[in-house]
Amino acid sequence: MTRDVNRRLVVAGLGAGIASLYGPAVRAEDFRQLEWDDLIPEGLGYPQIIDEGVMDLVGDTWLPIFDDSARKFVTELDGTAVKLPGFIIPLEYSGDGVTGFILAPYFGACIHVPPPPPNQLVYVRTDDPYPNDQLFDAVWVYGKISISTVFTDVGETGYDMQADRIEVYEWT
Repeated sequence: MTRDVNRRLVVAGLGAGIASLYGPAVRAEDFRQLEWDDLIPEGLGYPQIIDEGVMDLVGDTWLPIFDDSARKFVTELDGTAVKLPGFIIPLEYSGDGVTGFILAPYFGACIHVPPPPPNQLVYVRTDDPYPNDQLFDAVWVYGKISISTVFTDVGETGYDMQADRIEVYEWT
């Protein structure tokens, strides 16, 4: 009997140790649903973030000029499990799909129009590649959001996220 109890304690201890390495399982209802305005500190509005810009005649693109407000973030969100809707701007690929991308608040951001400010862009990494044939769909991205600046060829992001799950946004 003592041997059975010891064996159970060892197995339970190993299970607890493994679970602590990977963190607790997160259920869908554990993700805080955000809107894009939630990424801007209270008291700031989108018009207060974007200043005028300049035309890059060589690259034929408009380069927005952001004031300091564009790099102000909602610190309370750092490390929070969230779900955020948006559009994918692919940056990194594997054979099966996209593994790194910018999540943007509107279609064509950073590509066809000037990029939104850093506090309106999220750099997302995923271990499960998102299918290439669904890149034009709006998506929900679930994961822990962090405040972290990432510089890319298409824009500067102020938040980043390791995606737990990505699913097509269903319009209701």
